Amino acid sequence: MSVINIGPDPSLAYRPNLEKNGNKEKEDYRNFETGSLIDRVFSTYKLMHTNQCLDFVKQKHSEWTRCNHTQMGMMDAIMSLDQLVDESDPDVDFPNSFHAFQTAEGIRQAHPDKDWFQLVGLIHDVGKITALWDEPQWAVVGDTFPVGCQYQNSIVFRDNTFLDNPDDKNPSYNTKYGIYEPNCGLDKVFMSWGHDEYLYRVLKFNNCSIPEEGLYMIRFHSFYPWHSHGDYMHLCNEKDLRMLPWVKEFNKFDLYTKTTDLPNVDKLKPYYQSLIDKYCTGILKW
Repeated sequence: MSVINIGPDPSLAYRPNLEKNGNKEKEDYRNFETGSLIDRVFSTYKLMHTNQCLDFVKQKHSEWTRCNHTQMGMMDAIMSLDQLVDESDPDVDFPNSFHAFQTAEGIRQAHPDKDWFQLVGLIHDVGKITALWDEPQWAVVGDTFPVGCQYQNSIVFRDNTFLDNPDDKNPSYNTKYGIYEPNCGLDKVFMSWGHDEYLYRVLKFNNCSIPEEGLYMIRFHSFYPWHSHGDYMHLCNEKDLRMLPWVKEFNKFDLYTKTTDLPNVDKLKPYYQSLIDKYCTGILKW
């Protein structure tokens, strides 16, 4: 088997400081009350919380999980995010492709022995590509939450954004368990539709070999009410609870590597292409 020569260690090209990025402290992240981007962020969540009902989510499952829209390699999908700025994110106003490499490099610094984890950092937001295929951002980005049951208080902008959602007035959906059984497992829960679930489905459809821990990170990294606030535990089974520490470990890199100190993507690409070739080989169906 030939050895790929990727040149000098590209990990030296960029190393985010997870404790402090520039002048930004950890507690300054995810500020949903003030800031220069807050109007854009609130507008995105208002549309999301108005339109993301159970029927809508089921429609999106039918529309996207057959992976019959296009075909491309993973690196091309990542680099297409050069065209996307996430309108739900109060922390960044630069293309999502940079965030992909920032997250991956933060993980590589802390977990040099887990190349699959590094790859998860790189690709975790690739599902946002659907926003480039005419999906509105409120159906792509932002924190996720279960539909078909009561909205918990830790959901961003919970108090004033669900009033026009049809599920909010449905007595079958607005109880603690709603349509679900206690401890049914998150795999049986319909989450608000977005890039998490879409990329998870793409990876499963294409038989990518990322370990289950990595797939959980991808599928639930935007589920902040669960992994950061402890809500919806009544829907979790033993597997969910086993995977929760992995999702939490991923979250600190997803969140705290966001900085305007942008990585040199050209220097990093050869290393990450080698990981793509290992776990997400060839042309994928999307």
